[in-house]
Amino acid sequence: MKEVFINYRTGDGEKTAALIDQELSRRFGAQHIFRASRSIAPGEAYPDSLLAALRRSCLLLAVVGPDWTNFRTRLHDPEDWVRREIEEAFACELPVVPILDGRKTHRLGKADLPAELERLADLQSIPFDTHDTEAGVRRIGDLVAEMVPGLDDLGRCDETSRAGDAVTNSIGDVSGTAVQSRDFTGDIGGTVVKGSHGPVHTGSGGIYQNSRHVSGDRHFSGNGMTYFEGDNHGHVQHRFGEQDQREDDSR
Repeated sequence: MKEVFINYRTGDGEKTAALIDQELSRRFGAQHIFRASRSIAPGEAYPDSLLAALRRSCLLLAVVGPDWTNFRTRLHDPEDWVRREIEEAFACELPVVPILDGRKTHRLGKADLPAELERLADLQSIPFDTHDTEAGVRRIGDLVAEMVPGLDDLGRCDETSRAGDAVTNSIGDVSGTAVQSRDFTGDIGGTVVKGSHGPVHTGSGGIYQNSRHVSGDRHFSGNGMTYFEGDNHGHVQHRFGEQDQREDDSR
């Protein structure tokens, strides 16, 4: 199992460590991210758990808080677990990336470190701005994806999926109301018309385009042409060759 190990000191950078853990767990799965206070279950022997997690990890992120180097006594103690974790990472030849927590945290200097940790001062670090944590955790997540390519970036897959669901305009310029959607599933109440020229009828009732609306029965007779337009409600009767009696009576 590939893992990312988050190294931090309680009381100095632990909040940032928790934010990083939350973001990396979202993107890569919590089972691939190790942070002692979350990953070690109650009753487990933490020395064994810490060392086992380090030895199966591919990357160590060392969260360096503003008071990190002020713990000189603890850093110079071979039994200090922050120090031991970093030493174990060096022994296992893991990449180690210092995360400088806050604007007041500066790059580490060799003079502030025990000889066993002087190598930290030569490593490229990442500043973490606590005033813009969203950008900070995203940058760290991108770094992890690059340095540990075996991890599945679940967060990126979600973002790509959401981008694929976006709807782009394909109906051109319109006057009036237009509704555009993606694929439909199930019944559609109404009619979708594409590429129509001229009047379109999509519901009940009549459609009138430059014509008269006629109601009632119509009777036509004679030998000429009969022209009928508009909507007719009723019957249409047409007789050829016979003269309408009512015409005779009116003459």
